Amino acid sequence: MNTKRSFQNARDVMTKKVVFVDGMATAKEAVEIMRSEEAEALIVKKRNPQDTCGIVNVHDFIKGVIIPDKTSEEVNVFEIMTKPAISVPANMDIRYVANLLVNVGVRMAPVEENGEYIGMVSLSDLILDNILF
Repeated sequence: MNTKRSFQNARDVMTKKVVFVDGMATAKEAVEIMRSEEAEALIVKKRNPQDTCGIVNVHDFIKGVIIPDKTSEEVNVFEIMTKPAISVPANMDIRYVANLLVNVGVRMAPVEENGEYIGMVSLSDLILDNILF
């Protein structure tokens, strides 16, 4: 019986869809994009070349809209996003991806290759979408 698993990297388990949103979008607009694109998170676009991307997910909407009892129309994405978005290299071993996400306290991160986001990886991807698990 082989007790060693085959090497897998972020590219092997990532979701290939990356969806972007402008930081000035309202929380309502962002959620509408998430619904229509069936995305768990959105990458918040850079405002200028020296800027960095952010990320917004359901947790941010709960924390920034629901709990403080605001409406989704009065909150902009830039107010509730996590920035900078922690990204992982496409060739990073999933053990290190898992360790990074857990230690940083995020559930999802963009996967980066050659300076571009090529997908998204989440903690659930590491288990539920992992055919070797």
